[in-house]
Amino acid sequence: MILPIYIYGQPVLRKVAEDITPDYPELSQLIQNMWETLAESDGIGLAAPQIGLPIRLSVIDLRPLAEDLPEYKDFYQAYINPHIIEKDESQTDTSEEGCLSLPAIHEKVVRPTRIHVQWQDEQFQQHDEWVEGYLARVMQHEFDHLDGKMFIDHISPLRKQLIKSKLKALTQGRYRCAYKTKPVRR
Repeated sequence: MILPIYIYGQPVLRKVAEDITPDYPELSQLIQNMWETLAESDGIGLAAPQIGLPIRLSVIDLRPLAEDLPEYKDFYQAYINPHIIEKDESQTDTSEEGCLSLPAIHEKVVRPTRIHVQWQDEQFQQHDEWVEGYLARVMQHEFDHLDGKMFIDHISPLRKQLIKSKLKALTQGRYRCAYKTKPVRR
């Protein structure tokens, strides 16, 4: 089932998400719904707060990028209870980011190129690894959602001032996008 994407201004996007346990109700169906929602919206990552759930769950699908990044031709993964343990700040990269919850807004964001993450897969098997490159960027973006943050929190005050009217328009429901959304109700 395709779920609506919560748009900037929705309170759930600013909440710190909670870890879940294997008995979380209908977890496998929720993950399947997230995959369908992600595919329908042409995104590469989706976090549970973006569909209105304050839980630590995210899905990442880098297969659409395989032409430019062939190392990700078979990459798609659900992340349960992910946490960034450490960021290696010795090397950073600046790239443009966008977000399904911020339609039509794209800004350059500086992020470390290497991170240490812990997470569980769909069988609740524990993973502990250092991740680098583009996947590290996507993980930081998606896992930020689980900590109540968005990519615009990483841009300069000047850039944020320059997009202020776009952000206000989103909170007022004045935007267009090709996927199902849940705007802020005033």
